[in-house]
Amino acid sequence: MTAPPCTRRCHPVEGVDPPVLKKSRSVKSATCTLTFALPATVLDGPVSVVGTFNDWTPGVHPLRRRSNGTASASVVVPAGSTVRFRYLGTHGRWFDDADADEITPEGSLVRA
Repeated sequence: MTAPPCTRRCHPVEGVDPPVLKKSRSVKSATCTLTFALPATVLDGPVSVVGTFNDWTPGVHPLRRRSNGTASASVVVPAGSTVRFRYLGTHGRWFDDADADEITPEGSLVRA
C-alpha cells in the first residue's frame, strides 16, 4: 500500500504542542523502537498511527491514553530503516508529525 494523499485536512493539530516522536535504539537486537505520542487533551476520538511498518492499515496501532497526559503507541523496526507514517483521526482526518525527520507529500518520514 501507499500513503494516503495529503489533503487540506492533513496537518498537525492546530494550537497545541507538537506531537512527540521518540527513537530508542537497541544495539544488541539491531532494532529501533519508535514511540508516537500526542497530548491526550487534543484527541476528540480514536487516533492511530499508520505507515509502512503496518502496511498502512488503520487501527493496528491505536494511540492509548497514558497517565502522563499523552496518548501513545510504539512500534519496533529494524535499526537504520526509513519509515513513512501519518496519524489517522476521527472522520478520516490524516495529519503529519512535526517531530518527523522530514514531511513529504507521501507522509512523515523518520530514519530509525
